[in-house]
Amino acid sequence: MAAHDSVERKYVYDFAEGNKDLKDLLGGKGANLAEMTNLGLPVPPGFTITTEACKAYLTTGREPDGLAAQIEAHLESLEREMGRRLGDPDDPLLVSVRSGAKFSMPGMMETVLNVGLNDRSVVGLSAQAGRNDRFAWDSYRRLIQMFGKTVCEVPGEEFEHALDEIKRAKGTHNDLDLDADDLRGLVDAYKKIFAKHTGREFPQEPREQLDLAIRAVFDSWNAERAVLYRRQERIPADLGTAVNVVAMVFGNLGPDSGTGVAFTRDPGSGAQGIYGDYLANAQGEDVVAGIRNTVPLQELEQLDKTSYDQLLGIMARLEEHYKDLCDIEFTIERGKLWMLQTRVGKRTAAAAFVIAGQLVDEGLIDLDEALHRVNGAQLAQLMFPRFQLDHEFEAVAKGIGASPGAASGKVVFTSARAVELAAEGEAVILVRRETNPDDLNGMIAAKGILTSRGGKTSHAAVVARGMGKTCVSGADELDVNVPAKRFTVGDHVVNEGDVVSIDGTTGKVYLGEVPVMPSEVVQYFEGELDPETTDDALVRAVHRIMTHADAARRLRVRTNADTGADAARARRFGAEGIGLCRTEHMFLGDRRELVERLILASGEREREDALAALLPLQRADFVEIFREMDGLPVTVRLIDPPLHEFLPPLEQLAVNVAVAQERGEDVAKEEALLAAVRRMHEENPMLGLRGVRLGLVIPGLFAMQVRAIAEAAVAVVRDGGTACPEIMVPLVGAVQELETVRAEAERIIAEVVGDSGVEVLIGTMIEVPRAALTAGQIAEAAEFFSFGTNDLTQMGWGFSRDDVEGAFFWRYLELGIFGISPFESIDADGVGRLVRIAAEEGRAARPGLKLGVCGEHGGDPDSVHFFHEVGLDYVSCSPFRVPVARLEAGRAAITTTGSDSR
Repeated sequence: MAAHDSVERKYVYDFAEGNKDLKDLLGGKGANLAEMTNLGLPVPPGFTITTEACKAYLTTGREPDGLAAQIEAHLESLEREMGRRLGDPDDPLLVSVRSGAKFSMPGMMETVLNVGLNDRSVVGLSAQAGRNDRFAWDSYRRLIQMFGKTVCEVPGEEFEHALDEIKRAKGTHNDLDLDADDLRGLVDAYKKIFAKHTGREFPQEPREQLDLAIRAVFDSWNAERAVLYRRQERIPADLGTAVNVVAMVFGNLGPDSGTGVAFTRDPGSGAQGIYGDYLANAQGEDVVAGIRNTVPLQELEQLDKTSYDQLLGIMARLEEHYKDLCDIEFTIERGKLWMLQTRVGKRTAAAAFVIAGQLVDEGLIDLDEALHRVNGAQLAQLMFPRFQLDHEFEAVAKGIGASPGAASGKVVFTSARAVELAAEGEAVILVRRETNPDDLNGMIAAKGILTSRGGKTSHAAVVARGMGKTCVSGADELDVNVPAKRFTVGDHVVNEGDVVSIDGTTGKVYLGEVPVMPSEVVQYFEGELDPETTDDALVRAVHRIMTHADAARRLRVRTNADTGADAARARRFGAEGIGLCRTEHMFLGDRRELVERLILASGEREREDALAALLPLQRADFVEIFREMDGLPVTVRLIDPPLHEFLPPLEQLAVNVAVAQERGEDVAKEEALLAAVRRMHEENPMLGLRGVRLGLVIPGLFAMQVRAIAEAAVAVVRDGGTACPEIMVPLVGAVQELETVRAEAERIIAEVVGDSGVEVLIGTMIEVPRAALTAGQIAEAAEFFSFGTNDLTQMGWGFSRDDVEGAFFWRYLELGIFGISPFESIDADGVGRLVRIAAEEGRAARPGLKLGVCGEHGGDPDSVHFFHEVGLDYVSCSPFRVPVARLEAGRAAITTTGSDSR
């Protein structure tokens, strides 16, 4: 029965049987050829072998039952329609065999033209073309070259060398100068190359050529370049490719023939007009390969006005039909226009916004659809400065593009030097093996950060993104020698003060200064460009779509900000509050000595003195932030990292003490500090004394922070402002932890707030899996949950986010275990399920529970859609990602079944 079912399954469709909505089955090319056929456009007849056939072939290693018979039946139908038989010696039908997956993968898979030619039918093709021997032998050499390279893996350069030798002997650089005899000799040379590498003669049986070409297209789905492209574009690996078998039409029949590509609008800028290239007396691969220089499409009007006018009419019809920019391939055969392909064209991020706005103006789409046509990744590209690579710049290294942007500056190896040079007006790039919280001042001062270790969620990456700094991490080709103030890469030695340029989008590192272009989109978000008066089409389009996204979205968007400056910028970018204010950054720099006093306190009095000294500093920090966010909620996370992160490293301190002792210096203070560091040292500090555990173990620490928050809020209100503080207790795993902290916090708040009218919410960060699984209990003591998805992912997967990306994530991505790092985009099935459970059980216990997310996923486009679907109230992200989150929240709100932004 199963065998019978497989025989009956339909694997082959004539073009007239399909339509543009069958991309899953017929691939993008086949579905669109069918659509153009149904529109009555001049499409050469043919048929499509489905993606289901490809998947069956790739699974079993052989063609599925029934496929060969169906191909035969459709081939016979094509032969009847064309009045020719495949490879007939006297009047041959030739076909092209082309790939075509659901999503466009230009150039990644295989194509074979002129299938059906052999030693006999080449004569018939010449007669068919009016005894055009040159055309026939040119077509035959193309078949052998493409078939050999694509189907039999013959090195392509050997065919190219043979062609170059014949042109050299002829004294020309142009293949059009080769006559029929030259090309006949080239066919003989190609056949010998084929036989040398394959051990057999070039196949003369037309049906064997067809079958082998079809299999080669199937196999090309798993070719290395196709796999890499899918991974880059996040295209699923299990879709397979369709195969299109199309009757050949010839652009290489003479000067009244040719081939070209056209776009209905400029895919680079979105500008309306006539865009494309044309090449007379050529087949399609000549345009792509750059064998000869094309001419602008407009010149076709002088060469063949009838075809030109017909093409423009078809382009307009296709754009109106698809309601989008169309990318078109066509051939003219002796004055007759044939349409070989159309698809919704790929475009730059800028063009995507501009075209979406244009199509709304033209009444082809509405604003909801315009919002679907763009995405957050495109907006992020537009927000960061970019290098102006007008000339060839060679990258000397490549790491992970951790925080987009383009930055050039003098290399420095310490934060102190970065601050020093920046104060003198110098642009600097901070280069480290990896960064830590002590590097914050240097990171702030630097134009960009470059590390040889770490990934997209390393300290350098996370902090850089939060500040909008360009960052390249994990550039492991760099040998960074901080003491010597240099790094080496290959044969290059880069010393402190030398200039480098880093691209935070591509991860590339350049020697010297590469010119940078500013982002007009950031100028718009900063309020420097008025969308109502500017003549910048991109800014107007971004403003229009962002306005609609804001009106459509349900999710609110907050920011992660630790300073007044960050808060102010985020608010200009549209943030509706702060979802994460980290207090640990407030204990660095000049305050480190006070932290050391707290840690080294030998009794209650010394500890209280240290906390008393920290209190006014913390209060001033919060006053600044509350004023900038006047009237908007501010979620302050109580101190989270283990305290020893604020102390010198154990090894470094031990060496310093030993050296000082050897010199006979007084090291009593340093010895006490070393003893404290040893006492607090943990093998795995991320699972040790941190977060709520610190607040329970160090008396007065959380109380000081709560008091500083409450006093700051009261001070702002008494000055005429509005403060809406929310206190977040980190790393809670059991409700009893939160209840203990809450009891003390409520006592302090009541004491400080009095009749000021200030209301303070108390909630927790859900970042421990147990907290997610006991959310119903925890919600009884929490007024809000904020999901810390960085730690929730780390603990849920058992991954150390500081180590795994460089250690083995590359292999997981290569094997397809990950489509994308779970630290970059939410793991909806695992970590996401924990979020869903906590949201549902938390709200069941406390219906008014406020739910948000403040991990890195809060600004990831795909993750925003998940958080919308789960029912969170807001996402929080770094200031520069706020517009991205706003856009994606709007897209999530209007998403409909079947829409796709690729």
